[in-house]
Amino acid sequence: MTLSRFTLASATLPLAILLWNTPAKAQDSHYAPRDGFARSQQFSAPDCLIEKGAWEGGSRPCTAKDFQQWLDDLIHWRAERKIRVGYSEQRYALPEFKWTQSGFIQPQMMVQDRYFYDPVAGKYTVDRYLDDLDKRFGGIDAVLIWPTYPNMGIDDRNQHDMIRSMPGGVPAVRKMVDDFHRRGVHVLFPMMMWDQGTRDPGMPWPRAIAETMKEVGADGINGDTQDGVPLAYSLAADAIGHPLVFEPEGSPSDEALAWNVLTWGQYKFDFVPLVDKYRWLEPLHQVNISDRWNRDKTDDLQFAFFNGEGWESWENIWGIWNGITPRDSEATRRVATIERAVAPFFSSKEWRPLYPTHRYGVFASQWPQGQQTVWTIVNRNEYDVAGRQISVPYTAGTRYYDLYHGTELTPEHDGDQAVLIFPIEAHGYAALLATSGEPGPEFVHLMDKMKQMTGKPLASYSHEWKPLPQQLVEIAKTKPASSAPDGMIMIPAADYVFKVEGIEVEGSNNAGVDLQYPWEDIPRRYHEHKIHISTFYMDKYPVTNADFKKFVDAAHYHPADDLNFLKDWKDGSYPEGWADKPVTWVSLEDARAYAKWSGKRLPHEWEWQYAAQGSDARIYPWGDVWDVSRVPAVDHGRRMHGPDSVSTHPTGASPSGIMDLVGNVWQWTDEYVDDHTRGGILRGGSYYQPLGSIWYFPQAYRNDQHGKLLLMAPSYDRSGAVGFRCVKDTE
Repeated sequence: MTLSRFTLASATLPLAILLWNTPAKAQDSHYAPRDGFARSQQFSAPDCLIEKGAWEGGSRPCTAKDFQQWLDDLIHWRAERKIRVGYSEQRYALPEFKWTQSGFIQPQMMVQDRYFYDPVAGKYTVDRYLDDLDKRFGGIDAVLIWPTYPNMGIDDRNQHDMIRSMPGGVPAVRKMVDDFHRRGVHVLFPMMMWDQGTRDPGMPWPRAIAETMKEVGADGINGDTQDGVPLAYSLAADAIGHPLVFEPEGSPSDEALAWNVLTWGQYKFDFVPLVDKYRWLEPLHQVNISDRWNRDKTDDLQFAFFNGEGWESWENIWGIWNGITPRDSEATRRVATIERAVAPFFSSKEWRPLYPTHRYGVFASQWPQGQQTVWTIVNRNEYDVAGRQISVPYTAGTRYYDLYHGTELTPEHDGDQAVLIFPIEAHGYAALLATSGEPGPEFVHLMDKMKQMTGKPLASYSHEWKPLPQQLVEIAKTKPASSAPDGMIMIPAADYVFKVEGIEVEGSNNAGVDLQYPWEDIPRRYHEHKIHISTFYMDKYPVTNADFKKFVDAAHYHPADDLNFLKDWKDGSYPEGWADKPVTWVSLEDARAYAKWSGKRLPHEWEWQYAAQGSDARIYPWGDVWDVSRVPAVDHGRRMHGPDSVSTHPTGASPSGIMDLVGNVWQWTDEYVDDHTRGGILRGGSYYQPLGSIWYFPQAYRNDQHGKLLLMAPSYDRSGAVGFRCVKDTE
């Protein structure tokens, strides 16, 4: 409803009307979820659990009444909320969605991850990728395969085209998805509703998404930047007989929880773990906690364990490696092992979060299910806590087990209570089982595994985070030339101050972002280094279509991975009138092959920048002020019209006379690799700028900026906005 402001004119209105126009809470719950993006999915804890200094009025111990009133308030909120939103759990009962209720570890995986695809062998290596995760932190249950951002927008390929550009096209992608399924791992892809500037899919979005996912056999969709995926997308997938799980990045409305059966939890964490609203409202709902940039995963894992939820084990963040430390890897293995074993308990409608414990900083959730009860417990303290931990009503014949350590507990009787005694290490975990008689074989198996697993404390594993080192791929020198070859210009030797920065949209100035040049100890965004550059020759213009056709015809060149190769050519030749336009839709490998055939090589990035900048540190090849008359007109269309001819803009030349350096097509230079990612360094920017989103691949027209294109395979890496030019060494 719309609430009106009280005015003098309303003073004569009847009381009932005044009450109608008085601001009021939608529900009278005292502990309703907090406001704000990071808080709106969490319930506040009882006030007595919040430590306060003397200057804040001090703290007091919680009583049984405090806990019960808090729990009653949450129960009341849930009952009323379901009525208010007309809630239905129907979709959670679909057989195709049952896996979400026991899927606890889900990484976001970049398609460029070298463990996932081998460009030399030309094949997907799903087993290698999964084996690595099994070894490091106990494996995964689902995977979010990410083929779009940050590369998308470098040309007019839309999000569906990026999937179809993956090696082998749709048939190979479907087989790759089948390989994950063979290992028991479900597969999601992302959906970018902000992708409104590239090629129009030619059909309504819900249908386009559903059909692409059916083609590749995917199980679900992650709604990037979405605060809930609209119901229309679920209905479109149902209509073609391929129901999809939808997982929005942001917080959907409570009503939309009925069809968004997965969500992310990008939370702020307090010392007292808060109750996840979505798990509380719908016990069958799964939240994957996600905190991509945090290097310490303790909060993520403890919050997930306390709430019976999953974790987005995301390490490769847009090609920036934020690896999980050995301690966090081992904690993940233990948490996931327990959660998978007790998954049915997390759907309990009798879940009691913040079950009273004896020790400060130790927090428990109770999960009753039939004649058995499980507790998941976290120690938020920086120190070990051992001894009396939790009391439960004494029941004759009930036996208690420490699932984390794999042992049976002997309770201490205290009146009508059974007190359970066990240790929890600093920032550690515990799990208990109460059952009548012997535990079932599934618990015996779990305790055998956990007893072996927890023989070594978490504290003995390193918690030190380190960036992943990168290496420059060597570019072999050419046979030296004694004079300038045709079409090339001499660039004189110099001691050059090479100053450049990366244009990545995310990552700030964190260690590990962008590149690690050979003279640097770790990757970083901002770089400056004085380097001696020997004399070399550089192509006056980028390699044209006519140049490249000579190579193709003479060398009979045809790449093994030929998807998207010379995509704008037809019947072995370029379009009429395109002879002098820069060749595009060529991969780094294609460019290297041409360079080798011509007796040249690709330039190092600092050589390219020196040729563009000269010795006066100018911002653009022609000076310090951007001038649109010196570059091609920007194309904002949804389909690219093609670059300008290379000689169209002579006033855009650099001090040495090199042409077409900026604003026509990006140009390949160096390649950097680490253990997980390859990156091709692009210079000069292009004429193509799709509209509609800040998330598209950004431009780098300045001489002191570079783009980093994440590399997967030639089919995927080729672009209608990327070409190249060559250099040659001198005697």
